[in-house]
Amino acid sequence: MTVEDPYRARYGPGAPTDLPDLWSDLVAAQLAHRSVRAYLPDPVSDATLTTLIAAAQSAPSSSNLQLWSVVAVRDPRRRARLAEVAGGQRHITEAPLLLVWLADLGRARRIAAEAGASGEGADYLESALVAVIDAALAAQNAALAAESLGLGTVFAGALRNDPLAVSRELGLPAHVFPVFGLVVGHPDPARAAEVKPRLAQRVVLHHERYDDSAQADGIRDYEKLLADFYTEAGLEPSWLRRVADRFGSVEGLRGRDRLREAFRRQGFQLR
Repeated sequence: MTVEDPYRARYGPGAPTDLPDLWSDLVAAQLAHRSVRAYLPDPVSDATLTTLIAAAQSAPSSSNLQLWSVVAVRDPRRRARLAEVAGGQRHITEAPLLLVWLADLGRARRIAAEAGASGEGADYLESALVAVIDAALAAQNAALAAESLGLGTVFAGALRNDPLAVSRELGLPAHVFPVFGLVVGHPDPARAAEVKPRLAQRVVLHHERYDDSAQADGIRDYEKLLADFYTEAGLEPSWLRRVADRFGSVEGLRGRDRLREAFRRQGFQLR
């Protein structure tokens, strides 16, 4: 494999032509990332889980506040119930491990209370946002670590279809909110996943100031590129239609339009 191959897999004809000489095994692993939705039943060991969480805890954390937690779900019946929340995603039940990442302000509030403070700083949107970002950074570290160990992963944001049901299933206390899941397992080689192309860098990379002059051409080219990928996967071939369906109406949010109320019912004021 040449340096150009991972770039071509990620961008297709829109791959950078002036490729840098900089390269590493880590960059190769990042460019080779793919969402795995077909798994073998082989378990993920406790030792592996410990390693993944250590990698997660090595991610950046705003002011080292560490405002996240994670629940490892192995029980097949519990994973099946969570899969139903996520719209019946089969890979959640097929893979042996689901990690549910949590924005956790409960721990910080307890520490503040023990110090004699009101903890009202946790009631603001900024605090919730920091907790969500912390959880996302940690989860991405865990996903990359899992892939480096030969495992497959896929994120499951559809747990937010009904976060209160997830909270009940996992016994989450107040001030703790389920942000997303991460499915982890051994990929089924008979149903291998492919690298999904991304938008060309000229669409997402801006220099000094935001400039959308390349958006139209870049998006048109991407629509053509991704049509082949989605068609081969047996999916709706239009990326533009996917974006329009998600954001064109409230129905496209699939219940996630009620997230503010769900956050508040879990104790997040979002002032």
